[in-house]
Amino acid sequence: MNLHEYQAKELLQQFDLPLLKGKAYINNLDTIEKDLSDLSGPPWVVKSQIHAGGRGAGHFKKSFNNKGGVQIIQEKTQVPVIAKLMLGNILITKQTGADGKKVNRLFIEEGCKIEREFYLSFLIDRNNSQLMLMISSAGGMNIEDVAKDNPEKIHTIYFPDLTEINLPKNLEKQLELNSSQFEELVLISKKLVRAFKSLDASTIEINPLVLNNQGNFVLLDAKLILDDNALFRHPELEKLKDITEENPLEHEASQNNMNYVKLDGSIGCMVNGAGLAMATMDIIKQFGEEPANFLDLGGTANKERAIKGFKIIQTDPNVQSVLINIFGGIIHCDMIANGIVEAIKEINFRLPIVVRFQGTNAAQGRDIINQSSLNITSIDDLTEAAKKVVKLAQ
Repeated sequence: MNLHEYQAKELLQQFDLPLLKGKAYINNLDTIEKDLSDLSGPPWVVKSQIHAGGRGAGHFKKSFNNKGGVQIIQEKTQVPVIAKLMLGNILITKQTGADGKKVNRLFIEEGCKIEREFYLSFLIDRNNSQLMLMISSAGGMNIEDVAKDNPEKIHTIYFPDLTEINLPKNLEKQLELNSSQFEELVLISKKLVRAFKSLDASTIEINPLVLNNQGNFVLLDAKLILDDNALFRHPELEKLKDITEENPLEHEASQNNMNYVKLDGSIGCMVNGAGLAMATMDIIKQFGEEPANFLDLGGTANKERAIKGFKIIQTDPNVQSVLINIFGGIIHCDMIANGIVEAIKEINFRLPIVVRFQGTNAAQGRDIINQSSLNITSIDDLTEAAKKVVKLAQ
């Protein structure tokens, strides 16, 4: 689960990390004039809150000063002016695509005099199942660009034992820190690891981590991603989810315990099982078309799930045909076939459908589909089913 910057900082504040004072606003700025008296400046920084990177380098659809979604303001009277121009505007960054994202939330923060910038992140390295720290003296830049152009500036440290968090002493020289600053960096790292464990995070990224003009570290930006699979342990954190930032179809699917991801192709996919869904999308691509979605119905592929799946798929205007790939186990294929037929009739689904069954009662399921007199065909072989659905889409 992605969090906004201000939410991440509110959580990290609980771990006594060096953060600047700020104030968040959702959809209105009624108290901004009063709040500014509590924030030291100049400067003040007005930050658009969207779930996308590159906010500062982005631009607004309704441009007003040719600056991005993160702006440093020197005059106090200009802070409300800029904030009002940002809120409700569409911010376009390299991660949002051309459509951009509407700015429904703002974060106004105290300024900071920056002497140096660093990149720091914690994430799980899946190759060795260990927590990994990435740190670089090239902060404020995309880490991908640093890795491409100056890979020697990225240092990685692994932590097999989370009860002992220490940084190698040679890192002090590599980052050109004095001993006091290095000790402070070690302390910040320990606190971030504690936050990582306590919050069940999957990523904590601080870019930039800066040294201010007093020579002390400050977390100037913060990105925090929580592990969805661990949210049952943190019901208080689930309320931080910003539904407006999510794809509405993906959100609707998740509310019905289905996994849906919108893609750009022309063939809708409805499958029970994530691995089978991936194989289904691969074979569609093999025959020259692109999948329109990833949709895993889960283990309960019944009529109600089929109806929800069909409704989600048919809202995508790019879909020209649908491939349903089902493995019958606990729920038999004939039961699933009856559910599919009833669902099509109930919502008057018009697109051509190809169904492939394997597993318990697959033959009976195929017969139910082919005898239904609907715009739907059942084919046993996945290759032939993929060829058929691609032909229908074309």
